[in-house]
Amino acid sequence: MKLFGVTDVGCHRKDNQDSFAFRELGEQAAVLVVCDGMGGAQAGNVASSVAVEAFLGAVEERFTSGAREDDPVWWEDMLAHACEKANKQVFDLAQTCMEYHGMGTTLVAALALRGESYVVNVGDSRCYLLENGMIRQITVDHSLVQLLVDRGEITAEEARVHPRKNLITRALGVDSTVDCDLLRVATGPGSRLLLCSDGLSNVLVDQVLLQTSMDEAEPKGLCRSLLQMTLEQGAPDNVTVVLVQL
Repeated sequence: MKLFGVTDVGCHRKDNQDSFAFRELGEQAAVLVVCDGMGGAQAGNVASSVAVEAFLGAVEERFTSGAREDDPVWWEDMLAHACEKANKQVFDLAQTCMEYHGMGTTLVAALALRGESYVVNVGDSRCYLLENGMIRQITVDHSLVQLLVDRGEITAEEARVHPRKNLITRALGVDSTVDCDLLRVATGPGSRLLLCSDGLSNVLVDQVLLQTSMDEAEPKGLCRSLLQMTLEQGAPDNVTVVLVQL
């Protein structure tokens, strides 16, 4: 199992409000997470970094308490619990510190296992599965434009250039509780799970992600190539990409 990740402030922002991390959990599992903060430069950075650390801490605590590898519900419950812990820490901090009032963050995370992996998300940061020469977006954006696409009011192509494409309908840390999506993904040898903030997905289309993945054999090369391509196209937002290759 190979892991790598990169982040960059982009070409127009002064601060990087994205945060990410990944950790191996023994020899057969790994957890990776990306958060994209909001609420002003300092607050957004705090929200995303606090969420990442709280989420990872909760996952590691549950994992070391005794994993039940034969029970998918156990894995899903672990991710949901970690998401709730991260939400509480960001929310509580926002309530107690005036300068952080109203802050929040997206969260997308994956628990990578051989055979079947698990994904959790809140907001519009994404997880893609890359395998066998194909790409599939695993997560569904919690955003205004995604609602419009679901209703048939705009196309996916129109959503990419919609003036309100950055308006999300769900975020971590804004309320005392949060609803997260939990998904199961079949993953075999060679499968890649790619997590990213919208600073990447708003610039590079799926076909570019797939072709670059096919051109780059190593996770480090793929992540760095995707970042560089985004920067070359103007990178209007912070850019983060994290990858696990099974």
